Amino acid sequence: MPDDLIIGGLCIALILPFAGNTLGAAFVFFMRRGMSEWFQKLLLGFAAGVMIAASVWSLIIPSLEAAEGSTLPTWLPATVGFLGGMLLLLLIDHFMPHLHIGTDEPEGVDAGLKKHTMMLFALAIHNLPEGMAVGVVLAGFLEGDVLVSLASVLSLSIGIAIQNIPEGAIVSMPLVQNGMRKGKAFALGTACGAVEPLGALLMVAITSLMTPLLPYVLSFAAGAMMYVVTEELIPETQEGRHTNIGTIGVAIGFVLMMILDIALG
Repeated sequence: MPDDLIIGGLCIALILPFAGNTLGAAFVFFMRRGMSEWFQKLLLGFAAGVMIAASVWSLIIPSLEAAEGSTLPTWLPATVGFLGGMLLLLLIDHFMPHLHIGTDEPEGVDAGLKKHTMMLFALAIHNLPEGMAVGVVLAGFLEGDVLVSLASVLSLSIGIAIQNIPEGAIVSMPLVQNGMRKGKAFALGTACGAVEPLGALLMVAITSLMTPLLPYVLSFAAGAMMYVVTEELIPETQEGRHTNIGTIGVAIGFVLMMILDIALG
């Protein structure tokens, strides 16, 4: 494959998730009446389904395959990495001061920060694992791992970009409904998406220094994503009314990401 085509594909893989988030945040300029509860649950479920499928097909399965032939049990790197990713997000969630949209009870260490700042931190915690996932798959491709193709990198990026569109809208719309100016709400939603390419570049840098750890890092990103799914997305779809809509969203997102990964990967 020509070098310029590879470079172009990698740039797209980094930019796509951020672009999806930005497009979703821009909904504040077009949706006048806000977002209905059932539609929000559908989108949250969809995002959860995409992240679950991406964790399995794009991260955990490649992690198991990359560990084959080593002296350690094949399942060990995936287990250690997955639990490590869950633990890191648990610690960040426990200590970083943040405030989830829809609640007035801040979490983490009391640092006396403004409400909007803590909302920004909460959204950054949510988006970081997605960037890490793209970054570690990208790193596997750059290191020449035969199990990771450019197509698989792009499929993961496309899947996350698709689910970032409703996520960006879910982030920005409630801010406007709470009295924030549309331009500021859009800027906050966009800023949260900027965490993803930064997380991706960080994982590329780490993995390039520690190539033998690729099986661990792949499953680490999966664990981080699954923490967000089980801690935030799924519980939010099961609160109040229209819980079945959230479940349907999970199924749609999971199947779509599975198809993308198999068809493009």
